[in-house]
Amino acid sequence: MSNVSYWAADHDAATAWYTELLGMEPYFQMPGYAEWRVGDYGHELGLIDARYAPQPLADVPGGAVLNWHVDDIRVALDRLLELGATLREDIRERGEGFTTAAVVDPFGNVLGVMTNPHYLQVLADATPDAAAAQAGHPAG
Repeated sequence: MSNVSYWAADHDAATAWYTELLGMEPYFQMPGYAEWRVGDYGHELGLIDARYAPQPLADVPGGAVLNWHVDDIRVALDRLLELGATLREDIRERGEGFTTAAVVDPFGNVLGVMTNPHYLQVLADATPDAAAAQAGHPAG
């Protein structure tokens, strides 16, 4: 994945919510669109005003879940819920250190979070300081 886009009928409120969640302003904005670079690889999170979405819009959250890797899934899930997301699936052990959870943001988008040792291995392989990346703390 290099980009994921979420829709929001109240684009201004959603932009403020994601800015609070991520702890940073979007790096790119134009009317009806905001974009952040997030994560170890600077992937793009786009937020699009729902009036530009293909019609008709679904009235329930979709079935696909894009998971964002986090260092501590409990902390990440608690933060999402604190900011007003609704629990879709509580933390679930998937085996071999792989855990997932999912919420629905206040704008109807499904957000997944995960811990995954395979992700950390890929990160370590692509990082000059492999030991730091393996521990979940890439060198700066």
